[in-house]
Amino acid sequence: MNFCDECGSMMHAEGDTWVCRSCEHEEPQNSQAEAAMTTQDGQRNDGAPVVADATQGATETMQETCPAKDCDSDRAHYEMMPKPGGSYEVRLFTCVECGHKWRES
Repeated sequence: MNFCDECGSMMHAEGDTWVCRSCEHEEPQNSQAEAAMTTQDGQRNDGAPVVADATQGATETMQETCPAKDCDSDRAHYEMMPKPGGSYEVRLFTCVECGHKWRES
């Protein structure tokens, strides 16, 4: 993948040239630089992301209707988590009956 030096847009390959779809700037492909780029095969896999569990350490529940189709519970554990990259928190719920997880919308 290459980005345009003129406008910053992603470029695409046409033969042995990189061409910007936004401003049509062209650059020759550099096979040595491209060979040094990391591919998905060379990246490490840290596994699946951790899913927050609002029941861990939670002793309180609140009245919140479970959105699961087959559950009539109106109680859920909750946990406040900082939103990644944001300046506010999001509330995560776990149903006390069926264990369904959802976040406040």
